[in-house]
Amino acid sequence: MMIVQSKVREYVKELGDYKVGGDLLKALDEKVAKIVKLAANRAKANGRKTVSARDL
Repeated sequence: MMIVQSKVREYVKELGDYKVGGDLLKALDEKVAKIVKLAANRAKANGRKTVSARDL
């Protein structure tokens, strides 16, 4: 997992009286992985080895 489950649960709790379903954590993790992969590909396409915020 790329995300820290406890931090996600903590943040959701701060937003209100919510619980976190296991499917949310899996979907969020997959989405983060896709975003990071796209950012890395963009950095590579621009001839850089450092992935930065501008690649998002």
